[in-house]
Amino acid sequence: MQATEKIIQPLLTKVEAYGKTSCELLKLQAVDKSANMASTAISRVLFAAVLLLFIVLLNIAIALLLGDVLGKNYVGFFIVAAGNALIALCLFFFHPIIKSRANNFIISNALN
Repeated sequence: MQATEKIIQPLLTKVEAYGKTSCELLKLQAVDKSANMASTAISRVLFAAVLLLFIVLLNIAIALLLGDVLGKNYVGFFIVAAGNALIALCLFFFHPIIKSRANNFIISNALN
């Protein structure tokens, strides 16, 4: 009986250490994935903000240019607004495709 206790006791301590190490490894992997996803999201949000600012300023410039060409500034803004409404309509119809690709991207990043 004593011989089996001498064999089992070290084995149990090794199993316990293995379990703790495996749990710690899973925690570190989860932190790594979370940090990777958060940094990707932050960089993409910053890029989108800069792109949005560029688009707004470009729209204003195009509206003013069209207004000068057509003689009335408000006409240029109406034309640019109509163009933006057309783009928004296209995005509305392509929303399911964009959403599924975004979901697939997030899931693939979370699992890899």
